[in-house]
Amino acid sequence: MPQVTFATGAASAAVEGECMTGNRRPTIKTVAARAGVGRTTVSRVVNGSDLVSADARARVLAAIKELNYVPNSVARGLVTNRTDAVALVIPESESRLGSEPFFAALIRGVSGALAETRTQLQLMLVRDRAERDQLTDTVAARRVDGVLLVSVHARDQLPAMLEEMGLPTVLAGRRDAGERLSYVDSDNAGGAAAAVRHLLGRGRGRIATITGPLDMDVGRSRLEGWRAAHEEAGAPAAAELVEAGDFTEEGGGRAMRLLLERRPDLDAVFAASDLMAVGALAELRRQGRRVPDDVAVIGFEDSILARHTDPPLTTVRQPVEELGRTMARILTDITRHGAPRQQMTLPTELVVRDST
Repeated sequence: MPQVTFATGAASAAVEGECMTGNRRPTIKTVAARAGVGRTTVSRVVNGSDLVSADARARVLAAIKELNYVPNSVARGLVTNRTDAVALVIPESESRLGSEPFFAALIRGVSGALAETRTQLQLMLVRDRAERDQLTDTVAARRVDGVLLVSVHARDQLPAMLEEMGLPTVLAGRRDAGERLSYVDSDNAGGAAAAVRHLLGRGRGRIATITGPLDMDVGRSRLEGWRAAHEEAGAPAAAELVEAGDFTEEGGGRAMRLLLERRPDLDAVFAASDLMAVGALAELRRQGRRVPDDVAVIGFEDSILARHTDPPLTTVRQPVEELGRTMARILTDITRHGAPRQQMTLPTELVVRDST
């Protein structure tokens, strides 16, 4: 299984004895002998326990400094029952990981939140049965303290497997409204509804949508927001104005082509991602449709792509980096402090540019 490890803490990759005194590696036993305390006391000081007297703590810290001792993360794990490593699991292909700005922003957020902790971030792509089995082995051996799981599809067995194995897990998004695991999501339905209200306010009356995958809650929720805004305005949306997409540029172009074949009179389109909106813009241009004169276009995410399309793309901003940071913080709270399950929905915001 492809695995990229980001060393997010200065001490996260340290091994006992990396800093040496002479030709001998200082160990926890060496520190204990120098400080005149037991090894348990040294372990407690290293791991920040309060169950140590001020005098003993001072002697241990002095010995650590004198010996230039670096705690062994493996030995520390025997005391804390932690590995100080978490896995960011993405069940998508390498091409999706590289082409979609969402993943890069999420990884920045996660690694940023872990930067000041004694934690390693392992990026794992799970694309087939063999890689799923390797992930299962990693979890069973407790080589990570928890999992951040991205891109959750309805039939994906990973969340249930992780829950059954008792490994702390935080999802990016949720499987459905009854989600049991911890998750951080964006206000997908609210953001989509805001986009459609904006288009209706600009006088658009035949607003199509290119959805995300409908086996994902994010795809269903953005479609629900599109419908809700129409119903709110007293103008129920027509089924022929809906075409499913897959969050790719190619999928957006294909869906736009099918929509134009069915409803050549459409005057706006809400795409459930910026990348699909880019594909839609290209197809509209190919068919001689002017944006926004003939057809207005809105995306979702406010990725860097949105500012560089022609014309610049109106889009729904979701705080992807903040989503990643929040996921990491929740997982840390659970693994280190025994915090209960947490479920959060972050707000979205419409960013108006020249495509509407």
